[in-house]
Amino acid sequence: MEKFLNVPVTNEQKQLVSVLDVKLVEQASTTTVTLAYGSGKVTTITYTNALGAGVETYRDEVQDAIVEALATGWTNVAFDYLPSDAVTGIAIA
Repeated sequence: MEKFLNVPVTNEQKQLVSVLDVKLVEQASTTTVTLAYGSGKVTTITYTNALGAGVETYRDEVQDAIVEALATGWTNVAFDYLPSDAVTGIAIA
């Protein structure tokens, strides 16, 4: 069963980010969160404002949203993620 976070991105429409097979959610920098997948791919979510060193607010928000998304019924494929700061971009590598 596929699940996605529905993420609002500045100057773009909402983008879907897969939460299937996520193995690690990490605050990679003061402005980015990475989602590492079992396949080896990595999704990077970039935020507008930098957090202080050691602060992992964005990671906690994404991780909580993933848990909530996976807890929804199978017919709810996309879960709205409402970040506390604007998301400026999403990249997959």
